[in-house]
Amino acid sequence: MSNILYITASIRSHAESISRQLGQSIVDGLAAKTGASVTTRDLAANDLPYVSAERFAANLTPAADRTPEQAELAAIADTLIAELQAADTIVIAAPVYNFGPPAVLKAWADLVARVGTTFRYTATGPEGLLTGKKAYLAIATGGTPVGADFDYMSRWLTFFLGFIGITDVEIVAADGIMGIDGEEKIAAAKDAALKIAA
Repeated sequence: MSNILYITASIRSHAESISRQLGQSIVDGLAAKTGASVTTRDLAANDLPYVSAERFAANLTPAADRTPEQAELAAIADTLIAELQAADTIVIAAPVYNFGPPAVLKAWADLVARVGTTFRYTATGPEGLLTGKKAYLAIATGGTPVGADFDYMSRWLTFFLGFIGITDVEIVAADGIMGIDGEEKIAAAKDAALKIAA
C-alpha cells in the first residue's frame, strides 16, 4: 500500500481556503483510487519552531551522539523527515502570501533539509536523497500569477523539492482569484484537481 503525505499551510479553515480544498480533492481522489494511507501535517495548526543555532546544531548531530537537550530539539525535524521518507506521494496545499510561501512552510523546509539524510554533498554538487516520489502542489493566489517572475512561492517550492530529490512535481493552481474571473479560475482548478486521480 502506498502512503500519501498531505501538508497544508493556509491560515484559513478548509471552508475558506481554496488551497486546502484543492489539496483535499487531490488527496481524496488518489486515496480512493490507490487505497493509500494518508498522513496529514497541518503546518499552520502545529506552530512549527523556526531554526535556531542550537536546533541547527542538534539536527546536524548524529542521533547516537546527541545530548538529551539536542534530542529534544531535533525531535520535530526527525518526525517531519520520517513522514517524508515514508511517503510515496506528497501533496502540499499552500497559498501565496505577499508573493512568497507562508512562513510556516519555509520553517518546515528548514527543518527537513538535513545533510546526509534528505540530501548530501558530492563532488558535482548537492544530491537529493528522497528520490522516487511524486509531489502535487495545490496553490491559490489572490493576484500573483503562478510562474510569474514575482511568484517566489511555486518556483522556490519546486526547486526545494528537487533539491531533496523530489523532481516529479505537478502544480494545480487557482491563481489571481481576487480578479473578476476568480470564480472561473477556482472552478477550473477544482476540475483539474479532480482529474488527477481519474
